[in-house]
Amino acid sequence: MDWLAIASGFGIGAIVGMTGVGGGSLMTPLLISVFKLHPAVAIGTDLWFAAITKSGGSWAHHRHGHVDYRITGLLLLGSIPAALATIGMMHLTGVTKGWASALTLALGIALLLTAVTVAYKKAWQAVGLRLERWLPESRKRGLTVAAGALLGVLVSLSSIGAGAVGATLILLLYPRLPAPRLVGTDIAHAVPLTLVAGIGHATLGHVEWGLLGALLIGSLPGIWLGAHLTKAMPERLVRALLCVALVGAGIKVIH
Repeated sequence: MDWLAIASGFGIGAIVGMTGVGGGSLMTPLLISVFKLHPAVAIGTDLWFAAITKSGGSWAHHRHGHVDYRITGLLLLGSIPAALATIGMMHLTGVTKGWASALTLALGIALLLTAVTVAYKKAWQAVGLRLERWLPESRKRGLTVAAGALLGVLVSLSSIGAGAVGATLILLLYPRLPAPRLVGTDIAHAVPLTLVAGIGHATLGHVEWGLLGALLIGSLPGIWLGAHLTKAMPERLVRALLCVALVGAGIKVIH
């Protein structure tokens, strides 16, 4: 049993439990830097980690009626074809050194994007409310599909974006969506997207299954503990520390 992997899963799970984000954003850099996985294998392993850990949350939000399936469907209409196309390109070209560089760059950019979305979480709703003047309902359908396509490419290339970035895009397009439905819709979209992308990476041999199992064993109690710690730790402090970690990881990955 790999106790380092279990401990890593526990730590990432605790962060997810406290903040609701940070799983994929921190897991992939960890797999590359600590476990020395090839970027493609780290991304594929993390996609499966995200799909499995978020499934329970998605079901819970569904039971509480916190999922807007119209928005979820529009996002999937863009994200699933985009993810399949991205994986298809990897199959056609092979994961060469050039692809490794592209994956690493995409990962770094996604980490920095996530840091920005987490840091300015409360500001995005105000931006979305201002955008409503120029975004009638007739345009939102196409923009939601386009947002999904962007997420499909980003998640397939980096394993990051389905959480914080996805929630921010939804908030910009639907600023009046209640917070529980925003979170539920984001998670409901993330599960099938990460699963499809994860299956695609698995067909390329990009999943370290034994390590994935150990990470999952550690993550479950970590998520439970993190959820209980949210009451004891100031949210601003937790998010500030998370942002610093994301920026640091993003800069390190790019360099």
